This record gives sequence, C-alpha cells and structure tokens, in this order.
Amino acid sequence: MSHATVEELESARMAQEGKYLTFALGNEEYGLEILKVREIIGYMDITAVPQMPSYIRGVINLRGQVIPVIDLRAKFSMATAEITEQTCIIVVENTQQGRKFSTGIVVDRVSEVLDISEGNIEQSPQFGNSVNTDFILGMGKIGESVKILLDIDKVLAAVDMLNMNVPQN
Repeated sequence: MSHATVEELESARMAQEGKYLTFALGNEEYGLEILKVREIIGYMDITAVPQMPSYIRGVINLRGQVIPVIDLRAKFSMATAEITEQTCIIVVENTQQGRKFSTGIVVDRVSEVLDISEGNIEQSPQFGNSVNTDFILGMGKIGESVKILLDIDKVLAAVDMLNMNVPQN
C-alpha cells in the first residue's frame, strides 16, 4: 500500500467538505454526498428479480423508469429489519465505468441534511489489510456523534449495473 503525503490527505479531506444527507440503519448514522442524491421516496412495492444477490431487493418503476433497489442493511451484512413508516428509498446517481445509473437504496429512516466542514471530517479508520474501508469517504464528527460518510459509487461498485438487464438512463 502506498503512503499518501500530508498534502494529499489534506486535499482529499477538503474535497469531502460539504452537504450530506444523513440516514440511519439501526443505531448507526451514515451520510451521502447530497449531490449524489436524486430524490427520497417512501417505501413502495419492489418487484423481485430472480437470481440476484441477496442484497438486491429487485426493481421499482419510478415514473416510467425501472430502477434497481439495493438493501443497504444486507449489503453491509446487518440483520434485517421490519419495514416501518420511516423506511424509505433514497434514489442516488452512481457512476460505473463512465456510465451514470440511478439506484435505490433502502434505509431505515432519513435524518437531515448536514453541512460538514473539513475540520469535522476525519479519515476512515484502518483495520488492517483484511478489512476493506475504501467505500468510506471519512468520519463526520457532529457534536458527540459520528456519521459514517459513504462513497456511494464504491458502495455500489460490486453491484454490476451493466449486466443487470435493467434499462438505464
């Protein structure tokens, strides 16, 4: 693994500064760059697609566009949870191999939009080579709590949108 210079780390941290949509999965709070969020919709019926990985719930028809839906709890190997009136789908725009895709992610509840300054963002912790934390942009410190700031492109990188046979934009 190459070692980044102090200047590179500082530059990366400054690039992470900005507005984040925060949401919860169980007791954990996460944040997504607001520019990646297209919309937030209430939980709706999802059409299952056969032979998909367990974390792919299926697809929804959102105003005529078929969008794959990912269960973020399953993707993060968390226990399943009951669907409540707070459960919602965040439609994000992610990029794979230079193409943009809309993907829905199921979350327990949406919290708020936070403006997080660079001074309140720390690098993601390193747990050694056996644990991949590349999908974490950083850790946002908000008061006494910590929000895990996600790089949604990397979270969804393992989901091969190009071969899902789902029409995309």
